[in-house]
Formats: sequence, C-alpha cells, structure tokens
Amino acid sequence: MEIIKTEGLTKHFTIRSGIFRKGQIVAALKDVNISIQERTVFAVVGESGSGKSTLARVILRLIKPTGGRVFFRDKDVFSLKGDELKNYRRSVQIIFQDPFASLNPRMSVYSIISEPLKIHGLVSKDRLKNRVIELLELVGLKEEHMDRYPHQFSGGQRQRISIARALALSPELIIADEPLSSLDVSIQAQILNLMNELRERENLTYLFISHDLNVVNYFADRVAVMYLGRIVEEA
Repeated sequence: MEIIKTEGLTKHFTIRSGIFRKGQIVAALKDVNISIQERTVFAVVGESGSGKSTLARVILRLIKPTGGRVFFRDKDVFSLKGDELKNYRRSVQIIFQDPFASLNPRMSVYSIISEPLKIHGLVSKDRLKNRVIELLELVGLKEEHMDRYPHQFSGGQRQRISIARALALSPELIIADEPLSSLDVSIQAQILNLMNELRERENLTYLFISHDLNVVNYFADRVAVMYLGRIVEEA
C-alpha cells in the first residue's frame, strides 16, 4: 500500500546577491514524482545540491512547495489541519544528518526523548520514564544513559539517541537525511544494521537520503537518483 506520493513537486528559492539587486530564482525541485510503499526503504541518492534534502523538508511540511502536491495515505499533506495535521506530524519523523547539531545540548537524554511524548500526550506521567527506558534499550542504550547530556556521548551514540527520539511517537515513516555521513565507517555499519532491525521489528517505512550508492544498494528496496532537482533514474 502506498504511504507517500508526490506529484509534479517543484520548489524555487530566490537567491539575493545584494540589497538592490534582483533576486535570482533557483529551482531546487523540478517536477518530482515518487511513490513510496509502506514497510519498504525508498532511497534518494545524489550529489550535494541535487535537491534531496529539499524534498525531505517539503514532505515533512517544513517548507511549502512552489508547485505540485504531497499525499500521505491519499490525503493532501498541505491541506491537513487540526487533528489530522497533528497525526501527520506524529506519523512522519526525521533522523537528521548531524547528531552533534540535532540534539539540544542543554537537555538530558530523558528530556530529549520524553519531549515528543509529552507534546502529543501519548503516555501517562507515571508511565513516561519506563517508555523512555524502553526506547533507549530498543536502540542499544541503557537506563544509565538517561540522565546524561549529548556532549557525554560519541557520534554513534548520539545518532542512536536521535533514532530513539524519532521512534518515540511510533511513526509509520522515518525520513533519514544522510544519517551516516558524519559517522566513522565502522559506526556507520552499526547504525545501518540497527535501522534495518528496527524496520523489521517496528514495521517502519524509510525515506533514506544518501550520496553513497554502496549503502543505498545494500539497504534500499527502491532507489531514485536525483540530479539538479530532477529524478533522472529510478530502479
């Protein structure tokens, strides 16, 4: 069953080189059409600046497209309001590229993982601590890590915390935006294997963004190649 679909997606940015100069329009996305089936890994691969992260941000509803539409289970994402929008926010989560920048350094691991649970009211107060512990164990961390802060962890451990945060709301789709690129090669394999295990255990769907064809060929069910804002090949 189809979980995400884009139709004719375009996104233009205006780049200004000076106060009095007319802005230059740059097309980050050009007529992008993709279809992601549930419980699969759909990878988007391409060089830096090809539009991969812009596509992710549009699907997440972080930015509006210039044209085209995004559908989540046949509903137009940009027409969602109220509870439907809240449910979409819960159903689609992201793992960012840089675990050093994506975690608030002033928040403990407990606060980082429990925050989305509190916002969405999914767990009662007396159950919150146990749920955080469950999520930590799910990604290979321990209860003792709960009261520590991001700077006390390695890059691989921080990415595990980011994954735990993404899993907190039991999402259907996780967008993984270059989740391995800032990690050592040996750690990359561990994180990739963890994501694969979680896919099976939690029935996840991934939109996996990468520049590494070897990783994509190992991990993905389908691959779309982006170049200068377009999907130029899909297999």
